[in-house]
Amino acid sequence: MEFPQKGIPIDKIKGELIALKSGDMDWKGARAFSMVFRASEDVSKVVETAISTFVFENGLSPFAFPSLLRMETEVTSMTADLLHGGPNAAGNMTTGGTESIIMAVKAARDYARERRPEIKEPELIMPRSAHPAFNKAAYYLNIKTVTVPTSESSIVDLDAYEKAFNSNTIFAMGSAFSYPHGVIDPIEKMAAVAKEKGVWFHVDSCVGGFILPFLEKLGYPIPPFDFRIAGVMSMSADIHKYGYVSKGASTITYRNADLRKYQLFVYTDWNGGVYATPAISGARSGGPMAAAWSVMKFLGWEGYMRLAKDAMEATRLLMEGIKLIPGLHIIGDPPATTFAVGSDTLNVFTLGDAMKTRGWNIDSQHMPPTLHFTVSPMHLKIVEPFLKDFTDAVKEVSLLKQEDISGEAAIYGMIGSLPDRAQAKEMTTQYFNDLYRVK
Repeated sequence: MEFPQKGIPIDKIKGELIALKSGDMDWKGARAFSMVFRASEDVSKVVETAISTFVFENGLSPFAFPSLLRMETEVTSMTADLLHGGPNAAGNMTTGGTESIIMAVKAARDYARERRPEIKEPELIMPRSAHPAFNKAAYYLNIKTVTVPTSESSIVDLDAYEKAFNSNTIFAMGSAFSYPHGVIDPIEKMAAVAKEKGVWFHVDSCVGGFILPFLEKLGYPIPPFDFRIAGVMSMSADIHKYGYVSKGASTITYRNADLRKYQLFVYTDWNGGVYATPAISGARSGGPMAAAWSVMKFLGWEGYMRLAKDAMEATRLLMEGIKLIPGLHIIGDPPATTFAVGSDTLNVFTLGDAMKTRGWNIDSQHMPPTLHFTVSPMHLKIVEPFLKDFTDAVKEVSLLKQEDISGEAAIYGMIGSLPDRAQAKEMTTQYFNDLYRVK
Protein backbone atom coordinates (compact mmCIF):
# COMPACT_ATOMS: atom_id res chain seq x y z
CA MET A 1 0.00 0.00 0.00
CA GLU A 2 1.47 3.33 -1.07
CA PHE A 3 1.73 6.29 1.29
CA PRO A 4 -1.15 8.70 0.45
CA GLN A 5 -0.21 11.73 -1.64
CA LYS A 6 -3.01 13.91 -0.28
CA GLY A 7 -4.85 14.00 3.00
CA ILE A 8 -8.37 12.67 3.46
CA PRO A 9 -11.17 14.75 5.07
CA ILE A 10 -12.09 13.83 8.64
CA ASP A 11 -15.66 12.84 7.72
CA LYS A 12 -14.35 10.28 5.25
CA ILE A 13 -11.83 9.04 7.81
CA LYS A 14 -14.65 8.54 10.33
CA GLY A 15 -16.67 6.65 7.75
CA GLU A 16 -13.78 4.36 6.93
CA LEU A 17 -13.10 3.72 10.61
CA ILE A 18 -16.72 2.74 11.21
CA ALA A 19 -16.66 0.49 8.14
CA LEU A 20 -13.47 -1.22 9.32
CA LYS A 21 -14.89 -1.75 12.78
CA SER A 22 -18.07 -3.36 11.44
CA GLY A 23 -16.24 -6.63 10.90
CA ASP A 24 -14.95 -6.87 14.48
CA MET A 25 -16.44 -9.03 17.20
CA ASP A 26 -19.44 -7.56 19.04
CA TRP A 27 -17.97 -7.01 22.49
CA LYS A 28 -20.35 -4.16 23.29
CA GLY A 29 -23.24 -6.55 22.88
CA ALA A 30 -21.56 -8.97 25.32
CA ARG A 31 -21.17 -11.58 22.59
CA ALA A 32 -17.46 -12.18 23.24
CA PHE A 33 -15.76 -13.97 26.12
CA SER A 34 -12.23 -12.57 25.85
CA MET A 35 -10.15 -9.61 24.71
CA VAL A 36 -12.38 -6.83 26.11
CA PHE A 37 -13.59 -6.37 29.69
CA ARG A 38 -16.48 -3.95 29.96
CA ALA A 39 -18.23 -2.82 33.12
CA SER A 40 -20.90 -0.30 32.14
CA GLU A 41 -21.54 2.78 30.05
CA ASP A 42 -20.65 5.19 32.88
CA VAL A 43 -17.28 3.47 33.44
CA SER A 44 -16.59 3.64 29.70
CA LYS A 45 -17.26 7.39 29.76
CA VAL A 46 -14.76 7.81 32.61
CA VAL A 47 -12.16 5.95 30.55
CA GLU A 48 -12.84 8.01 27.44
CA THR A 49 -12.66 11.29 29.38
CA ALA A 50 -9.38 10.37 31.05
CA ILE A 51 -7.73 9.20 27.83
CA SER A 52 -8.81 12.25 25.84
CA THR A 53 -7.47 14.52 28.61
CA PHE A 54 -4.03 12.84 28.56
CA VAL A 55 -3.92 11.46 25.02
CA PHE A 56 -0.60 13.11 24.07
CA GLU A 57 1.20 13.20 27.43
CA ASN A 58 4.32 11.01 27.65
CA GLY A 59 5.23 9.00 30.74
CA LEU A 60 8.88 8.81 29.65
CA SER A 61 9.66 11.97 31.62
CA PRO A 62 8.31 12.22 35.17
CA PHE A 63 9.81 15.73 35.29
CA ALA A 64 7.97 17.05 32.24
CA PHE A 65 4.70 15.41 33.31
CA PRO A 66 4.52 15.21 37.10
CA SER A 67 0.79 14.56 36.73
CA LEU A 68 1.55 11.15 35.19
CA LEU A 69 4.14 10.39 37.86
CA ARG A 70 1.57 11.06 40.54
CA MET A 71 -1.14 9.02 38.88
CA GLU A 72 1.19 6.08 38.21
CA THR A 73 2.50 5.98 41.77
CA GLU A 74 -1.03 6.28 43.18
CA VAL A 75 -2.31 3.51 40.90
CA THR A 76 0.51 1.17 41.90
CA SER A 77 0.04 2.07 45.57
CA MET A 78 -3.70 1.34 45.41
CA THR A 79 -2.94 -1.94 43.63
CA ALA A 80 -0.40 -2.88 46.31
CA ASP A 81 -3.04 -2.17 48.95
CA LEU A 82 -5.52 -4.38 47.10
CA LEU A 83 -2.94 -7.21 47.07
CA HIS A 84 -1.94 -6.74 50.75
CA GLY A 85 1.49 -5.46 49.81
CA GLY A 86 1.88 -3.29 52.91
CA PRO A 87 3.50 0.15 53.18
CA ASN A 88 6.85 -0.94 51.70
CA ALA A 89 5.49 -2.39 48.45
CA ALA A 90 6.56 -0.66 45.23
CA GLY A 91 5.74 -1.03 41.56
CA ASN A 92 5.07 0.50 38.18
CA MET A 93 2.51 0.50 35.44
CA THR A 94 3.21 -1.27 32.17
CA THR A 95 1.43 -1.64 28.85
CA GLY A 96 0.11 -5.11 29.65
CA GLY A 97 0.54 -8.38 31.47
CA THR A 98 3.30 -9.57 29.16
CA GLU A 99 5.43 -6.51 29.91
CA SER A 100 4.73 -6.85 33.64
CA ILE A 101 5.84 -10.48 33.53
CA ILE A 102 8.97 -9.71 31.53
CA MET A 103 9.91 -7.03 34.08
CA ALA A 104 9.43 -9.46 36.98
CA VAL A 105 11.63 -12.09 35.31
CA LYS A 106 14.23 -9.44 34.46
CA ALA A 107 14.26 -8.23 38.07
CA ALA A 108 14.66 -11.78 39.35
CA ARG A 109 17.49 -12.46 36.91
CA ASP A 110 19.43 -9.35 37.93
CA TYR A 111 18.71 -10.06 41.61
CA ALA A 112 20.22 -13.53 41.15
CA ARG A 113 23.21 -12.17 39.21
CA GLU A 114 24.12 -10.01 42.16
CA ARG A 115 23.62 -12.65 44.85
CA ARG A 116 24.51 -15.84 42.99
CA PRO A 117 27.08 -14.90 40.33
CA GLU A 118 28.13 -18.54 40.00
CA ILE A 119 24.91 -19.26 38.06
CA LYS A 120 25.74 -19.12 34.35
CA GLU A 121 22.66 -20.89 32.97
CA PRO A 122 19.66 -19.59 34.95
CA GLU A 123 16.36 -21.50 34.96
CA LEU A 124 12.72 -20.54 35.43
CA ILE A 125 10.09 -22.96 36.76
CA MET A 126 6.52 -22.65 35.51
CA PRO A 127 3.43 -24.89 35.49
CA ARG A 128 2.18 -26.05 32.11
CA SER A 129 -0.89 -23.84 32.60
CA ALA A 130 1.19 -20.65 33.04
CA HIS A 131 0.86 -17.88 30.49
CA PRO A 132 3.25 -18.03 27.49
CA ALA A 133 4.48 -14.56 28.49
CA PHE A 134 6.86 -16.41 30.85
CA ASN A 135 8.20 -18.38 27.89
CA LYS A 136 8.59 -15.10 26.02
CA ALA A 137 10.39 -13.49 28.96
CA ALA A 138 12.75 -16.47 29.25
CA TYR A 139 13.38 -16.39 25.49
CA TYR A 140 14.21 -12.68 25.50
CA LEU A 141 16.34 -12.86 28.66
CA ASN A 142 18.22 -16.07 27.81
CA ILE A 143 16.76 -18.14 30.64
CA LYS A 144 15.88 -21.83 30.40
CA THR A 145 12.25 -22.73 31.12
CA VAL A 146 11.40 -25.83 33.12
CA THR A 147 7.73 -26.70 32.63
CA VAL A 148 5.98 -28.64 35.40
CA PRO A 149 3.04 -30.90 34.47
CA THR A 150 -0.51 -30.30 35.64
CA SER A 151 -3.39 -32.67 36.33
CA GLU A 152 -6.52 -33.05 34.19
CA SER A 153 -8.12 -30.40 36.40
CA SER A 154 -5.20 -28.04 35.61
CA ILE A 155 -3.69 -28.26 39.12
CA VAL A 156 0.10 -28.23 39.23
CA ASP A 157 1.89 -31.44 40.26
CA LEU A 158 3.50 -30.29 43.52
CA ASP A 159 5.96 -33.20 43.68
CA ALA A 160 7.18 -32.48 40.17
CA TYR A 161 7.33 -28.78 41.01
CA GLU A 162 9.57 -29.33 44.03
CA LYS A 163 11.83 -31.74 42.11
CA ALA A 164 12.28 -29.16 39.34
CA PHE A 165 14.39 -26.89 41.57
CA ASN A 166 18.16 -27.13 41.22
CA SER A 167 21.26 -24.98 41.72
CA ASN A 168 20.42 -22.95 38.57
CA THR A 169 16.85 -22.06 39.50
CA ILE A 170 16.37 -18.32 39.90
CA PHE A 171 12.60 -17.92 39.45
CA ALA A 172 9.39 -19.84 40.12
CA MET A 173 5.77 -18.81 39.72
CA GLY A 174 2.13 -19.72 40.13
CA SER A 175 -1.09 -18.33 38.68
CA ALA A 176 -4.00 -16.80 40.56
CA PHE A 177 -5.84 -17.62 38.45
CA SER A 178 -4.60 -19.31 35.28
CA TYR A 179 -5.98 -17.98 32.02
CA PRO A 180 -6.79 -21.29 30.26
CA HIS A 181 -9.02 -22.86 32.92
CA GLY A 182 -9.44 -20.24 35.67
CA VAL A 183 -7.80 -22.40 38.33
CA ILE A 184 -5.79 -20.95 41.23
CA ASP A 185 -2.47 -22.72 41.78
CA PRO A 186 -1.61 -23.82 45.35
CA ILE A 187 0.28 -20.57 45.88
CA GLU A 188 1.01 -21.05 49.61
CA LYS A 189 2.72 -24.40 49.08
CA MET A 190 4.55 -23.31 45.94
CA ALA A 191 5.82 -20.10 47.55
CA ALA A 192 6.96 -22.00 50.65
CA VAL A 193 9.10 -24.34 48.52
CA ALA A 194 10.66 -21.41 46.66
CA LYS A 195 11.33 -19.52 49.90
CA GLU A 196 13.00 -22.55 51.47
CA LYS A 197 15.28 -22.86 48.45
CA GLY A 198 16.02 -19.13 48.31
CA VAL A 199 14.33 -18.62 44.94
CA TRP A 200 12.31 -15.62 43.77
CA PHE A 201 8.59 -16.48 43.66
CA HIS A 202 6.13 -14.56 41.48
CA VAL A 203 2.33 -14.68 41.39
CA ASP A 204 0.80 -14.06 38.00
CA SER A 205 -2.51 -12.43 38.84
CA CYS A 206 -2.88 -10.63 35.54
CA VAL A 207 -6.43 -11.90 35.14
CA GLY A 208 -7.40 -12.39 38.78
CA GLY A 209 -5.71 -9.47 40.53
CA PHE A 210 -8.62 -7.06 40.13
CA ILE A 211 -11.44 -9.47 40.91
CA LEU A 212 -10.22 -12.07 43.43
CA PRO A 213 -9.87 -9.54 46.29
CA PHE A 214 -13.46 -8.40 45.75
CA LEU A 215 -14.79 -11.95 45.49
CA GLU A 216 -13.02 -12.77 48.75
CA LYS A 217 -14.63 -9.73 50.37
CA LEU A 218 -18.02 -10.93 49.10
CA GLY A 219 -17.51 -14.21 50.94
CA TYR A 220 -16.48 -16.53 48.12
CA PRO A 221 -13.92 -19.21 49.14
CA ILE A 222 -10.80 -17.69 47.59
CA PRO A 223 -7.55 -19.18 48.95
CA PRO A 224 -4.67 -16.83 49.91
CA PHE A 225 -2.74 -15.84 46.80
CA ASP A 226 -1.06 -12.48 47.40
CA PHE A 227 1.59 -10.73 49.52
CA ARG A 228 0.07 -12.16 52.70
CA ILE A 229 2.12 -15.23 51.76
CA ALA A 230 5.68 -14.79 53.00
CA GLY A 231 7.47 -16.20 49.95
CA VAL A 232 5.78 -13.97 47.37
CA MET A 233 8.26 -11.40 46.07
CA SER A 234 6.38 -9.96 43.09
CA MET A 235 2.93 -9.93 41.48
CA SER A 236 1.53 -8.93 38.10
CA ALA A 237 -2.06 -7.66 37.82
CA ASP A 238 -3.76 -6.15 34.78
CA ILE A 239 -6.02 -3.15 35.22
CA HIS A 240 -7.25 -3.49 31.64
CA LYS A 241 -8.94 -6.77 32.55
CA TYR A 242 -11.15 -6.75 35.65
CA GLY A 243 -10.03 -3.21 36.42
CA TYR A 244 -12.26 -2.29 33.44
CA VAL A 245 -9.77 0.08 31.83
CA SER A 246 -8.90 0.21 28.13
CA LYS A 247 -5.68 -1.41 26.86
CA GLY A 248 -2.90 -1.19 27.84
CA ALA A 249 -2.76 -0.83 31.60
CA SER A 250 -1.08 -3.38 33.83
CA THR A 251 0.94 -3.32 37.05
CA ILE A 252 4.01 -5.06 38.38
CA THR A 253 4.31 -4.91 42.17
CA TYR A 254 7.23 -5.91 44.41
CA ARG A 255 7.33 -6.59 48.12
CA ASN A 256 9.65 -3.59 48.53
CA ALA A 257 11.52 -0.96 46.53
CA ASP A 258 14.83 -2.80 46.99
CA LEU A 259 13.45 -5.56 44.78
CA ARG A 260 11.87 -3.12 42.32
CA LYS A 261 15.24 -1.50 41.57
CA TYR A 262 16.33 -4.64 39.66
CA GLN A 263 13.58 -3.92 37.17
CA LEU A 264 14.95 -0.51 36.20
CA PHE A 265 17.13 0.24 33.19
CA VAL A 266 19.56 3.14 33.61
CA TYR A 267 22.13 4.40 31.08
CA THR A 268 24.24 7.41 32.03
CA ASP A 269 26.73 7.64 29.11
CA TRP A 270 24.50 8.87 26.29
CA ASN A 271 25.17 12.32 24.86
CA GLY A 272 21.42 12.90 24.88
CA GLY A 273 21.40 12.85 28.67
CA VAL A 274 20.65 10.31 31.38
CA TYR A 275 18.26 7.64 30.12
CA ALA A 276 16.28 5.78 32.79
CA THR A 277 13.09 3.75 32.36
CA PRO A 278 11.11 1.53 34.73
CA ALA A 279 9.82 -0.78 31.99
CA ILE A 280 10.55 -2.00 28.47
CA SER A 281 8.76 0.92 26.85
CA GLY A 282 10.53 4.26 26.77
CA ALA A 283 7.74 6.57 25.67
CA ARG A 284 4.56 5.64 27.52
CA SER A 285 1.10 6.96 26.76
CA GLY A 286 -0.45 9.02 29.53
CA GLY A 287 -3.94 7.91 28.50
CA PRO A 288 -3.94 4.45 30.13
CA MET A 289 -2.36 5.85 33.30
CA ALA A 290 -5.04 8.51 33.57
CA ALA A 291 -7.78 6.00 32.76
CA ALA A 292 -6.59 3.53 35.42
CA TRP A 293 -6.33 6.25 38.05
CA SER A 294 -9.75 7.64 37.16
CA VAL A 295 -11.66 4.34 37.08
CA MET A 296 -10.14 3.09 40.34
CA LYS A 297 -11.15 6.37 41.98
CA PHE A 298 -14.57 6.33 40.32
CA LEU A 299 -15.52 2.78 41.35
CA GLY A 300 -13.72 2.23 44.65
CA TRP A 301 -14.26 -0.94 46.68
CA GLU A 302 -18.04 -0.51 46.53
CA GLY A 303 -18.21 -0.29 42.75
CA TYR A 304 -15.74 -3.10 42.12
CA MET A 305 -17.60 -5.39 44.54
CA ARG A 306 -20.87 -4.70 42.74
CA LEU A 307 -19.27 -5.59 39.40
CA ALA A 308 -17.59 -8.68 40.85
CA LYS A 309 -20.93 -9.86 42.19
CA ASP A 310 -22.55 -9.48 38.76
CA ALA A 311 -19.68 -11.22 36.97
CA MET A 312 -19.77 -14.11 39.46
CA GLU A 313 -23.53 -14.48 39.12
CA ALA A 314 -23.21 -14.58 35.32
CA THR A 315 -20.47 -17.19 35.66
CA ARG A 316 -22.61 -19.35 37.95
CA LEU A 317 -25.59 -19.24 35.61
CA LEU A 318 -23.47 -20.00 32.53
CA MET A 319 -21.66 -22.89 34.18
CA GLU A 320 -24.87 -24.40 35.56
CA GLY A 321 -26.54 -24.13 32.15
CA ILE A 322 -23.57 -25.62 30.30
CA LYS A 323 -23.37 -28.56 32.71
CA LEU A 324 -26.96 -29.46 31.74
CA ILE A 325 -26.02 -29.77 28.05
CA PRO A 326 -25.23 -33.43 27.23
CA GLY A 327 -21.65 -34.05 26.13
CA LEU A 328 -20.07 -30.99 27.77
CA HIS A 329 -18.10 -30.59 31.00
CA ILE A 330 -16.18 -27.90 32.89
CA ILE A 331 -12.42 -28.37 33.32
CA GLY A 332 -11.45 -28.59 37.00
CA ASP A 333 -13.11 -26.55 39.71
CA PRO A 334 -12.61 -22.86 38.83
CA PRO A 335 -13.43 -20.62 41.82
CA ALA A 336 -13.89 -17.32 40.02
CA THR A 337 -15.02 -15.94 36.67
CA THR A 338 -12.96 -17.85 34.12
CA PHE A 339 -13.60 -21.43 33.04
CA ALA A 340 -13.14 -23.80 30.11
CA VAL A 341 -15.56 -26.23 28.50
CA GLY A 342 -14.45 -29.59 27.13
CA SER A 343 -16.14 -32.64 25.65
CA ASP A 344 -15.39 -36.35 25.29
CA THR A 345 -17.84 -36.75 22.42
CA LEU A 346 -17.87 -33.50 20.43
CA ASN A 347 -15.27 -31.54 18.48
CA VAL A 348 -15.26 -28.35 20.57
CA PHE A 349 -13.39 -26.43 17.87
CA THR A 350 -16.27 -27.11 15.49
CA LEU A 351 -18.64 -26.07 18.28
CA GLY A 352 -16.77 -22.78 18.57
CA ASP A 353 -17.09 -22.25 14.80
CA ALA A 354 -20.83 -23.01 15.01
CA MET A 355 -21.20 -20.35 17.70
CA LYS A 356 -19.35 -17.82 15.54
CA THR A 357 -21.97 -18.29 12.82
CA ARG A 358 -24.50 -17.34 15.50
CA GLY A 359 -22.57 -14.17 16.35
CA TRP A 360 -20.72 -15.39 19.48
CA ASN A 361 -16.93 -15.25 19.89
CA ILE A 362 -15.41 -17.94 22.10
CA ASP A 363 -11.67 -18.65 22.08
CA SER A 364 -10.44 -22.15 21.30
CA GLN A 365 -7.75 -23.83 23.39
CA HIS A 366 -5.94 -27.14 23.02
CA MET A 367 -4.09 -29.69 25.15
CA PRO A 368 -6.86 -30.62 25.92
CA PRO A 369 -9.30 -29.15 23.39
CA THR A 370 -11.57 -26.66 25.17
CA LEU A 371 -13.53 -23.46 24.69
CA HIS A 372 -12.48 -20.56 26.91
CA PHE A 373 -14.85 -18.26 28.85
CA THR A 374 -13.79 -15.14 30.71
CA VAL A 375 -16.99 -13.66 32.12
CA SER A 376 -17.60 -9.96 32.75
CA PRO A 377 -20.55 -8.18 34.40
CA MET A 378 -21.97 -7.40 30.95
CA HIS A 379 -22.55 -11.13 30.35
CA LEU A 380 -25.28 -11.24 32.98
CA LYS A 381 -27.75 -9.90 30.41
CA ILE A 382 -27.05 -12.54 27.74
CA VAL A 383 -27.10 -15.80 29.72
CA GLU A 384 -30.44 -17.03 28.40
CA PRO A 385 -29.90 -16.35 24.65
CA PHE A 386 -26.35 -17.67 24.86
CA LEU A 387 -27.37 -20.98 26.45
CA LYS A 388 -30.13 -21.42 23.86
CA ASP A 389 -27.68 -20.89 20.99
CA PHE A 390 -25.06 -23.07 22.68
CA THR A 391 -27.56 -25.92 23.08
CA ASP A 392 -28.61 -25.60 19.43
CA ALA A 393 -24.98 -25.52 18.29
CA VAL A 394 -24.19 -28.70 20.24
CA LYS A 395 -27.07 -30.48 18.49
CA GLU A 396 -25.83 -29.23 15.12
CA VAL A 397 -22.22 -30.31 15.72
CA SER A 398 -23.25 -33.74 16.99
CA LEU A 399 -24.69 -34.48 13.52
CA LEU A 400 -21.58 -33.47 11.57
CA LYS A 401 -19.24 -35.96 9.95
CA GLN A 402 -15.43 -35.71 10.05
CA GLU A 403 -15.25 -34.52 6.43
CA ASP A 404 -17.56 -31.61 7.27
CA ILE A 405 -15.08 -30.08 9.72
CA SER A 406 -13.45 -26.86 8.49
CA GLY A 407 -12.40 -23.39 9.66
CA GLU A 408 -10.64 -22.97 13.01
CA ALA A 409 -11.52 -26.55 13.92
CA ALA A 410 -9.49 -27.88 11.01
CA ILE A 411 -6.51 -25.61 11.80
CA TYR A 412 -6.42 -26.56 15.49
CA GLY A 413 -6.96 -30.20 14.62
CA MET A 414 -3.99 -30.19 12.28
CA ILE A 415 -1.69 -28.33 14.70
CA GLY A 416 -2.69 -30.59 17.57
CA SER A 417 -2.16 -33.77 15.56
CA LEU A 418 1.41 -33.02 14.48
CA PRO A 419 3.77 -35.23 16.52
CA ASP A 420 6.71 -32.98 15.62
CA ARG A 421 6.10 -29.86 17.74
CA ALA A 422 8.90 -28.01 15.93
CA GLN A 423 6.90 -28.51 12.73
CA ALA A 424 3.77 -27.21 14.48
CA LYS A 425 5.67 -24.12 15.57
CA GLU A 426 7.08 -23.56 12.09
CA MET A 427 3.63 -23.86 10.52
CA THR A 428 2.11 -21.42 13.02
CA THR A 429 5.00 -18.97 12.56
CA GLN A 430 4.48 -18.98 8.80
CA TYR A 431 0.74 -18.50 9.24
CA PHE A 432 1.20 -15.42 11.44
CA ASN A 433 3.97 -14.05 9.26
CA ASP A 434 1.59 -14.17 6.29
CA LEU A 435 -1.33 -12.82 8.31
CA TYR A 436 0.21 -9.39 8.92
CA ARG A 437 0.28 -8.25 5.31
CA VAL A 438 -1.90 -5.80 3.45
CA LYS A 439 -4.54 -7.83 1.62
